[in-house]
Amino acid sequence: MVAARRSKGFTLLEILIAVILVGVSIAALVVANTSFTLANGTGADISTAEFLVEQIREMTATLPVMDPDTTNPTFGIEGGETTLADYDDVDDFDNFVFSPPIAADRTVLNDFPAFSQQVIVQNVSASNFDTVVGDGMSDFFRISVTVSLNGNQLSSTSWIRARY
Repeated sequence: MVAARRSKGFTLLEILIAVILVGVSIAALVVANTSFTLANGTGADISTAEFLVEQIREMTATLPVMDPDTTNPTFGIEGGETTLADYDDVDDFDNFVFSPPIAADRTVLNDFPAFSQQVIVQNVSASNFDTVVGDGMSDFFRISVTVSLNGNQLSSTSWIRARY
């Protein structure tokens, strides 16, 4: 009886299966890399938005809520306050949108042109901070900051301040 001779190399079918497996593996890695890159970009945008919220919080932390120079407190921008540098109390920033955004020292952050910060200052009820009351009707204020990227909201945060 003659023994069957077996070749020592791979068959064409075995090579084809190996190439397909390597190709599928590379395709899966490319898809995963794309997903990770998108997630990383989104995380960086959210981190930047939180940074920009904190810039407004830091800027307003030491300011009085209402104008300290007038005997008759008014809500909003007082006469003579025409530039950002003139704003001397928190309520001056009500309904203001900064685009490009600003830093805590009021400098414009030109490196973030697609971002914007919107500040809203509202009087809230002393017994329920969710209830907005008329200007000057309470000693409590809610400051809300919304940060957007290309018009899409990324972050929104509010905090309460007392007048005194």
